[in-house]
Amino acid sequence: MKPLLTLLNSISGLVLVRFTISKFAAWPVSVAAFVDMAKPIGIDPTFFRITTGFIIGYASISLFTNALILLLKKDGNEKSRLLYTFNSLYAAGAMIGALFSEFLLRTNPKWPLVYIAAGIVVIAVVNLFSRYSKFPQILRSKENPVALKAQSSA
Repeated sequence: MKPLLTLLNSISGLVLVRFTISKFAAWPVSVAAFVDMAKPIGIDPTFFRITTGFIIGYASISLFTNALILLLKKDGNEKSRLLYTFNSLYAAGAMIGALFSEFLLRTNPKWPLVYIAAGIVVIAVVNLFSRYSKFPQILRSKENPVALKAQSSA
């Protein structure tokens, strides 16, 4: 499960780097989108675009950091576990905010962006479940359900 999560976190980080660059480099499609989305809330579209670029940029760094934690096998360390949790929650929150922006601020939601944000939310939630649920233990101990039951009652 760790290699798959490492790959998914890395791919998600790369996707978010692309969107961060589009905001900081003022690509015409990004500028037009933020002009459209800034109208309902009445803020400066450039400020909104740059701020969103920082938010998404930090989410990409968070996902890369999670991949690095998994790759270096530091996920058992308490500080690393706390950082991994924070990063996953931040990435999920940033993408939930992006979904709200797509549906509440844009005149017509861009469905590819919705699917990407939803996919990253799912990956962040899987990150959290992989650390704080019995699911990974169930997968590892298929052949010995009695040991798992004894573990869960302790």
